[in-house]
Amino acid sequence: MGLFFLIFAILFILVSMLPFIQHQHWIFRVPEFLSLQLLYLHSFSIIGLLIFTERNIVFWIVLLIQIALLTYHLSVFYYYTKLYKIKNQENKNLQEIRIISTNIYQFNKDFDRFKQFIHREKPDIFITIESNRDWEKAMRELENDYPHAQKITLENTYGMHVYSQFPFEKVQSHFFVAEDVPSVEAHFKTQDGREFMLFVVHPPPPSPTEEANSKERDGDLLCIAKRIKKVNKPTLVIGDFNTVSWSKTARLFRKKSGLIDGRHGRGVLASFHAKYWFFRAPLDLVYHSESVFIKSLKVLEHVGSDHFPIGCVFGIDPDNPKQKEEIENISQEEIAETEVLIDRGIKEESDNR
Repeated sequence: MGLFFLIFAILFILVSMLPFIQHQHWIFRVPEFLSLQLLYLHSFSIIGLLIFTERNIVFWIVLLIQIALLTYHLSVFYYYTKLYKIKNQENKNLQEIRIISTNIYQFNKDFDRFKQFIHREKPDIFITIESNRDWEKAMRELENDYPHAQKITLENTYGMHVYSQFPFEKVQSHFFVAEDVPSVEAHFKTQDGREFMLFVVHPPPPSPTEEANSKERDGDLLCIAKRIKKVNKPTLVIGDFNTVSWSKTARLFRKKSGLIDGRHGRGVLASFHAKYWFFRAPLDLVYHSESVFIKSLKVLEHVGSDHFPIGCVFGIDPDNPKQKEEIENISQEEIAETEVLIDRGIKEESDNR
């Protein structure tokens, strides 16, 4: 039994160490998604080592490395607990905007379940990711309540639809790294005259069954970050990021865009995989500028997809930002790295789409 826990511990040490290697192959990037699971596994392994394993030099080395990794994971997840005090919990008399983003899974045919979900939740704006012709056709009856839409209908699992009760001030589709990987930039004005920009994202994931590396994902997200910084107005970014908010790519995105992680102080809010609870990770992320005040951010009910929907209620107050201390500055080295990653993403050619 002692040998079992020793081998178990070494295995998960190796998995935990892979993301520290800054290589874009999926082998090094996918373990980032499993940080929460590794936190539990390291805790279980440490208990097993202490109970069953003989005290020798190997035991002490493995134990100390595991304690260091456990401490690291705890420090990461501190920001996603109630212990981390977020700065925008004020009672503000702002117009509330409710938005729902759902990766509906292109091959999910439970159209009625999703439409009933939208009728119950009554968001002001809802987004579907991976929506193709069948989904666009199924959602036509919702257009009576959501007359303003931006539709990018694709059959490659990168389709994207934005439906809104508010008229668009301006809306455009971007294809930053590939002609078949879109994002949507939509500009709105609230009834009380507050302008804001919504960005919807869905970059390709690094995985053994999809893209061999994270080059397109990283490049796409960082192109979006540059665009947000250039526009410089109250902004909410939402969608399936195909990364977790503690990854290096997500941290670069946050610093380059000057945005705040909406999950800070609210929980991990794992949204994928809906059917396998132990492998869940927060891939559907929300970022916002300092003048966007998040009232609530939740994982919503299952709608037949492999993702849970994400629901966000927020308000706009550009005249009274209260969150400057959460904005992280980007270094010159990180600016240079951002440009390298963007260039790699644009040059990468997928052999899987």
